[in-house]
Amino acid sequence: MRKLLVYLKDYKKESVLGPLFKLLEASFELIVPLVMAAIIDRGVAFKDKPYILKMCLVLVLLAAIGLVCSITAQYFAAKAAVGFSTGLRHALFEHMEKLSFSEMDRVGTSTLITRMTSDVNQVQNGVNLVLRLFLRSPFIVFGAMIMAFTIDVKAALVFVVAIPLLSVVVFGIMFISIPLYKKVQGALDKVLGITRENLTGARVIRAFNKEEDEIKSFNGYNEMLTTAQVYVGKISALMNPVTYVIVNGAIVALVWIGALRVEGGAITQGEVVALVNYMSQILVELVKLANLIININKSIACGNRIQTVLELELSIKDTGISDVPETETSHKDTGVSAEKPAGTEKEKETSGFAVEFSHVGLTYAGAGDESLTDIHFAVKKGETVGIIGGTGSGKSSVVNLIPRFYEATAGSVLVDGKDVREYSLKELRDKVGVVLQKAVLFKGTIRENLAWGNGSATEQEMSEALRIAQAKEFVETKEEGLDFEIEQGGKNLSGGQRQRLTIARALVKRPEILILDDSASALDFATDAALRRAIREMEGETTVFIVSQRAASIRHADKIVVLDDGVIVGLGTHEELLAGCEVYQEIYYSQFKKAAGGD
Repeated sequence: MRKLLVYLKDYKKESVLGPLFKLLEASFELIVPLVMAAIIDRGVAFKDKPYILKMCLVLVLLAAIGLVCSITAQYFAAKAAVGFSTGLRHALFEHMEKLSFSEMDRVGTSTLITRMTSDVNQVQNGVNLVLRLFLRSPFIVFGAMIMAFTIDVKAALVFVVAIPLLSVVVFGIMFISIPLYKKVQGALDKVLGITRENLTGARVIRAFNKEEDEIKSFNGYNEMLTTAQVYVGKISALMNPVTYVIVNGAIVALVWIGALRVEGGAITQGEVVALVNYMSQILVELVKLANLIININKSIACGNRIQTVLELELSIKDTGISDVPETETSHKDTGVSAEKPAGTEKEKETSGFAVEFSHVGLTYAGAGDESLTDIHFAVKKGETVGIIGGTGSGKSSVVNLIPRFYEATAGSVLVDGKDVREYSLKELRDKVGVVLQKAVLFKGTIRENLAWGNGSATEQEMSEALRIAQAKEFVETKEEGLDFEIEQGGKNLSGGQRQRLTIARALVKRPEILILDDSASALDFATDAALRRAIREMEGETTVFIVSQRAASIRHADKIVVLDDGVIVGLGTHEELLAGCEVYQEIYYSQFKKAAGGD
């Protein structure tokens, strides 16, 4: 949490002035009981109305000055806290944007959203409270006790007894409550987690008629949260009655001792009233301080969780420099000669390979076994490569290595004869257009979504991309055309329409390498065939990777890679694989009648 305070560096002035004005307000507050004592002892006792009026004006003046100080302190504290949280959010978001798929998988989307929203808000609230109250409350407590001693030492001894008793009760309940509040927060996280699952998976829940089961599950977690909150609430609720018993007891003692001291002529009646007021101030400030410390603890816990995200080490660093010497290119452990991959720059440029996988292995973070093992093949510029295999065979993992969404843990991936680790991420990803399995569109117009691929694209270029992606027809049916407003996530479009627009977005980019990762699963066979035909007929030498579970989608590819459990079990054309690859035969004949084998 301490490391996060660096985001307050631009608000040093506000961080000093906020507490300073709060202390000024507290100072004026400590003067009020003395003014009241003067009113009683001089104005009321001698029926001096002008004096009473004058001192009442002094009280109004003190209140006005205190109000101004309080508002000023609040302004500076709020400015510092909001500025702090703004800087923290910027840093957190910037760091999240740098996280690779590996870190995203490990941390989880919901966790990152929680850190960005509620955790940052809690830390902001904590900073605000600290700047306003952390010095004020102790100042009032000790200031009131000192002022009491200036009035009468013997009567002030009641404070010496009362303050420790109040502190024991207030802080005792606080320290008992803090771990319980952490448990409540954990139970709340579970309730929020199951709520989020139900909202995102509402269609699946209804499809399997699991509403009652989910309601039952939610009620169970909600009951746990309610029980925890009630329990900690009961403990926290003890604070007020116990503290008021102690304070009222102390006030009784003060009045009794004060009466004896007044009778003896040691102090006046007004001073007794002042002592009682100081005791009341101490009670209020101790309760405030306890609540403040609880809030600070919550803020520290949230700050530590934010710090954990900020300290996540990036597995993919945008250095543009290979992590290994050029002559080795991480082939040391594969038994492959390092001479070919290294070569000379001229050899690399004339190799003709757009993408080359050289004995690549991939092990996901936290996984025991390799997800990909010894992936080795090369693709020439302009070729279309189909990648097929069963569920979990590693199809997406292979293509995700090209733009470095994941980092190969063995071997190397080369683009245009150069290791992808030698590119800057921007340079590499400018070469690649990726359409992921899940079609994601952003709130805005169709034009704005297509412009993600190329911000300077003309309307003609967008129209051509829509034509190739088989999306032009449905876009033209919209009255607004390219200016049709898409809702968040593309909720006002069908699954096939979303997929075609994401393909068009990638085509607008005019990439050297186009990756279609099962991106036509929602399309019918006719539209899928038209899409593939249009991509084959595109101008230029775009290298295309098509990942699919449909044999029809990749049968006309120049080269087909067949994967099984992360290993290449077949590599060749459709006819070659149909003649000699059992896995491909099994996939193909499960989708087509055997009589069509020679098709």
